[in-house]
Amino acid sequence: MSIPQEFYPSQEDLPYEEELLRNPSSPKLWWRYLVARTDSPRAKRFTIYERALKALPGSYKLWHAFLRERLELVRPLPVTHREYQKLNNTFERALVTMHKMPRIWVMYLLTLTEQKLVTRTRRTFDRALCSLPATQHDRVWEPYLVFVGQKGVPIETSLRVYRRYLKHDPSHVEDFIEFLVNSGLWQEAAERFFGVLNDDRFCSIKGKTKRRLWLELCDLLTQHADGVSGLNVDAIIRGGIRKSTDEVGRLWIALASYYIRRNLTEKARDVFEEGMTTVGTVRDFSEIFDAYSQFEQIMLLQKMEGEGEGNGEEDEDNDDDKDDRLDVAKIGRKLKRFWLSDDKEVELRMAQIECLSDRRPELANSVLLRQNPHNVEQWRRRVKLFEGNPTKQILTYTEAVRTVDPMKAVGRLHTLWVAFAKLYEDHKDVVNARVIFDKAVQVNYKTVDNLASVWCEWAEMELRHKNFKGALELVRRATAEPSTVVKRRVAADGNEKPVQIKLHKSLWLWAFYVDLEESLGTLESTRAVYERILDLRIATPQILMNYAMLLEEHKYFEDAFKVYERGVKIFKYPHVKDIWVTYLSKFVKRFGKSKLDRARELFEHAVEVTPAESVKPLYLQYAKLEEDYGLAKRAMKVYDQSTREVPPHEKLSMYEIYIARAAEIFGVPRTREIYKQAIESGLPDKDVKTMCMKYVELEKSLGEIDRARRVFIYASQFADPRSDPDIWNKWREFEVNHGNEDTFGEMLRIKRSVSASYSRTHFILPEYLMQKDKQPNLDEAMEALKKAGVPEDEMAALEKQLLPDTSNTATKDSNRKVVGFVSAEVKSQTEGGLKVAANHEDIELPEESDSEDDERVDVAQKDVPSAVFGGLVRKREEGDNGDDRAATKDTDDGGHIGALERIKRQRRGAMV
Repeated sequence: MSIPQEFYPSQEDLPYEEELLRNPSSPKLWWRYLVARTDSPRAKRFTIYERALKALPGSYKLWHAFLRERLELVRPLPVTHREYQKLNNTFERALVTMHKMPRIWVMYLLTLTEQKLVTRTRRTFDRALCSLPATQHDRVWEPYLVFVGQKGVPIETSLRVYRRYLKHDPSHVEDFIEFLVNSGLWQEAAERFFGVLNDDRFCSIKGKTKRRLWLELCDLLTQHADGVSGLNVDAIIRGGIRKSTDEVGRLWIALASYYIRRNLTEKARDVFEEGMTTVGTVRDFSEIFDAYSQFEQIMLLQKMEGEGEGNGEEDEDNDDDKDDRLDVAKIGRKLKRFWLSDDKEVELRMAQIECLSDRRPELANSVLLRQNPHNVEQWRRRVKLFEGNPTKQILTYTEAVRTVDPMKAVGRLHTLWVAFAKLYEDHKDVVNARVIFDKAVQVNYKTVDNLASVWCEWAEMELRHKNFKGALELVRRATAEPSTVVKRRVAADGNEKPVQIKLHKSLWLWAFYVDLEESLGTLESTRAVYERILDLRIATPQILMNYAMLLEEHKYFEDAFKVYERGVKIFKYPHVKDIWVTYLSKFVKRFGKSKLDRARELFEHAVEVTPAESVKPLYLQYAKLEEDYGLAKRAMKVYDQSTREVPPHEKLSMYEIYIARAAEIFGVPRTREIYKQAIESGLPDKDVKTMCMKYVELEKSLGEIDRARRVFIYASQFADPRSDPDIWNKWREFEVNHGNEDTFGEMLRIKRSVSASYSRTHFILPEYLMQKDKQPNLDEAMEALKKAGVPEDEMAALEKQLLPDTSNTATKDSNRKVVGFVSAEVKSQTEGGLKVAANHEDIELPEESDSEDDERVDVAQKDVPSAVFGGLVRKREEGDNGDDRAATKDTDDGGHIGALERIKRQRRGAMV
């Protein structure tokens, strides 16, 4: 056989061939030779590979490279090409020496899988598993499972391969189950599922939980009920129901579906009913109920369709000959239709669906009660479901009071007992209602108020049936204190004291008892009940006031006042506030002026013990007493005391009341002192400005322009011209109307000074030191300035500015005089704490002013406002209207003329 010329070595190959002749067993020389001939034809390269592998049959590198090139050659070719056979032969020759190399086996197995050679591929996989060690079997099993999962591979072959694989790695049983499900082998899939769920050591490699596996098994059993046998499906699903908590409804539906597929419809209904009566969540109940309703509707539709087909068959039977009626098979079919296709069955099915819909609220309520059987509200809703059926309501109430534990009850348990008794009462069975109440008062409720409510409801039932004596006896029995023997027995038990031991101190029960005694008893019995409440120390301010009002209605005023006095001793603020107000009002209304000293003592004691936040109404009431029955000076003293006792935020309103009353009683001039006192009393800055403006209006109304200007000067130190321009605008308007050039200029100078002071202070001092309603702390300010690095001289100047001003001196040039204007020099004077603007320069008048030829100027006189004199002067005038003649006579006789008479004569002369 001749060798083609192209296979002979060329001139370029001679160096490599010579080296190989010298050392044919060197893999580096062969590999260098192959790399150098990369671009050569494949046939020549394959020849070199064959020569190299003949010389080095154990070289993995050469075999792997040779096989890769062979694979690349056949990849674009169809699997029926002859090159595939050459490739397979090459793999077989390679495995003679490379049978321990898993990579060669994997390449060969994947190639055979693509060629669809089932038998040869299976046998090669088996050879690979036999040749390779067990630690490398995983690399073979992965393509092996892919191979057996392909179409065309016999199911039996795949099953045997998977079973062998599970012996190697049992953790992949889920893959086997998935394969069985996809292959339609339901029986073995169910058995494998069952084995997995019973294995406590099983851990899913796919992250599936036992619950999910249970659900998959249930779906398999229910959807393929006919394909699974030998397993107790009912027990399996019920076991899942017991273990699962959040998919119970779905499992019940799965069990019912299993029986439906097995044509056991009645058993399916039983399963639905059992599921609805055992689930513990509303979601599961809704799922089961909806599935049950859908099942019944489908069965009804099938029945209706079956009847239509049955009627057609009957028509066909009627058309048959008479002799055909003797046919046994036909008679059997007719009998079957007669018994199973009753005309009333459709109506029965519809009635079942309606009954199921009507039962839904009751079944849903049962679910909620299974969640918490001690829920009182759910029991009451259950009773309402049976409205119109007293028997079922009584049975429900009985079950409820037996089931609910008083210590675990959610809601008010006593309302359940009361409603139970009310049910008997509504049906005119008072005897049994009393029996229910008698049992109810023996229950150990959580709180005493619950037991007291039961007693009160029992007594009200007796009142509704006109048994007044019985109602009183019930309340007396309830409020009776337990005997010593009972107390000792309860203490010996060591458990928590029942509420029956504490019932005699129930305020609710005693309040009801008092109402009954007031309505049905006598005054003595009612007083005894009130006294008993006070002795037990459970009285409230309202009960005490009711007691006092009862005594007042029966004209026991002193006893009522004693009750009030007991109340103000028992209670503290804020509870005693209403008692004090009522007590003082009643006392003043009752005695008026007759017991003024005692009333004053009561008011003094009241304002002494009352906190500042609540004392204002008492001071107003005290001042009203003095105005009506006492002395005006004492009333002013009370107002003055109140301005010092009330809290800061109420001082302004109290001073306004004080000023108004003083102006009405003593006249407007008396209010000057009060204004000064208010301004200097430590009011907040905003209230000081308000008071100053009112003071200015007062002085302007009285024509005191200089006084008003001094008040403006004092108020200016509290108002920053940039943030609070109201005072400065009013001052400007005041100077325009009543001032002159000097006073207006002085106002502008003070405005600039105040503005500069606020600017420097706010720029240097921290913000927290310059709050409007607080006086800056000089020590803190100086410390802050030192930290800021301000020199000592500047600090001293700032300290001088921050000190409270005792004088507001504004010196002008004394040589500056303007003809026709009076100098308005401002000097440092104080009058009652206010900065005073004084003018002590003599006014130089022209000499012509003393001439007798000057015209006489008539000065108009203005009436003095009546508000100046006050209410006391007006009262005195009213008493002296008829005494003018006597006063004139006394004057003619040389008697002393009083100030009032002089004022009256001046007014009459002015009018003339």
